[in-house]
Amino acid sequence: VQFVESGGALVQPGGSLSVSCAASGFTFSDSIMSWFRQGPGKERELVATILSDGRTTAYADSVKGRFTISRDNLKNTVYLQMNSLKPDDTAVYYCNRRPSFPSWGQGTQVTVSS
Repeated sequence: VQFVESGGALVQPGGSLSVSCAASGFTFSDSIMSWFRQGPGKERELVATILSDGRTTAYADSVKGRFTISRDNLKNTVYLQMNSLKPDDTAVYYCNRRPSFPSWGQGTQVTVSS
């Protein structure tokens, strides 16, 4: 099982960014996928989830209305579009299946700062 997250960057408050996660080693198209994040000095938290069909999604209250999760089952990739970014969104972002595999990717750093 492998997850490769990419797309993180430094963005200004109010800006937008899209991050991606390429997955391999399991049947992606049958799997529920989620994005997680871990901010400095914080526990890892669940951000967004998408069912295998790509139509049903769920979000943490802190990102609802600002973030959008999507997936491409042909590319085994899950995406997170982040809009109206806030400094509190600063974190390393990870993806994993639900339930999570023990192994995690390296994550991608998103920093929101002026």
